[in-house]
Amino acid sequence: MSNARLVEITCLAPSRDATKTVRHGRLLVTEACRYPQRMSDLGDFTRISGADSGLCVVTTLRDDTTVQASVVNAGVVEHPVSRTPVVGIVAAGRSRKLRNLRRRPRATLVAKSGWEWVAAEGSAELFGPDDPIAGLDAEALRLTLRAVFVAAGGTHDDWDEYDRVMAAERRTAVFIAPDRIYTNS
Repeated sequence: MSNARLVEITCLAPSRDATKTVRHGRLLVTEACRYPQRMSDLGDFTRISGADSGLCVVTTLRDDTTVQASVVNAGVVEHPVSRTPVVGIVAAGRSRKLRNLRRRPRATLVAKSGWEWVAAEGSAELFGPDDPIAGLDAEALRLTLRAVFVAAGGTHDDWDEYDRVMAAERRTAVFIAPDRIYTNS
């Protein structure tokens, strides 16, 4: 016992399991410790993505199940039907990511600011000229595309021109309903 040392372990990531050695009288006892982790939420996504103009990486799965990644602008918006908060992006009508999401409607978005990052992964729903949502018309699509653009940090001097370009490029709103959100902060 005379050679025993008291060892302190500092957890760098508070969500990880660790052990600590504590002295109980003359005995050294190793105990498991678990530090509580705050649950990440869409507020974390808004804060971190907003710090870099909404820039994020979105990943989808190709037909061969390899990962396809794109840089996009994303923001938290209200879903036009369910009224629940979702992460929204706007995708060009002929983009690979849109084709992938039509076949496998799941995506992961990762935003970062400095060394802080947040990921949101979940099912994706599309709303565009080639992907209608029952009960929503062309006017609802026009307003939805604007709402996603603004939530992702966008501004525009000529909304009529914006609307024309969105229609010409057959832009589609993509809503990711996260079932998992995690961060390193």
